[in-house]
Amino acid sequence: MCGIAGKIYFGQGNINSSELKLMVDKIAHRGPDDEGLFISRDRKLGFVNRRLAIIDISPKGHQPMSYKDRYWITFNGEIYNFQTERKTLEKQGYRFHSNTDTEVILALYDRYKTRCLEHLRGMFAFAIYDENEKILFLAKDRIGKKPLKYFFDNNVFIFASELKAILSQRQVKKELDSEAIHNYLTYGYVPSPNTVFKNI
Repeated sequence: MCGIAGKIYFGQGNINSSELKLMVDKIAHRGPDDEGLFISRDRKLGFVNRRLAIIDISPKGHQPMSYKDRYWITFNGEIYNFQTERKTLEKQGYRFHSNTDTEVILALYDRYKTRCLEHLRGMFAFAIYDENEKILFLAKDRIGKKPLKYFFDNNVFIFASELKAILSQRQVKKELDSEAIHNYLTYGYVPSPNTVFKNI
């Protein structure tokens, strides 16, 4: 398993590496092989990643990963059909610099945008940021095998593989959701998409 997290400011505020470091430290156990962070040119968005290297264990698999110096991704999971999709993309003129499924996702996004999901078979959660268009795209597999939680208010959007990475951010009020607690005590779990905290 890997760990992903990120944050984007819509109004006032700029990303700094210390707030990203708080998040990546909370998910360190999810990826012992590598740690990375990315801050956008306008400093409004930041990604972090803790990597468990499985498919391409070389440094070329480092994340967050860039494609065409435009798209950035932080990815957790495994794409089972990435080699088939890679061959198809190569026939269409795409070139790759690693043997990772991560780079294939980026190329698919470049070609199909959000419809890239129609080409992915596997378990995954990822975020892609288009630096030119200032678009953030988050997705997870249809079954929800890989976790992806988020917090949103008028000024900031925060996402992560685990709650504790989100809770590490100063903008997040740690208010318990009484209905979620009731559901947990009644059913033994908190029904998705809720968590025990309000607004997450």
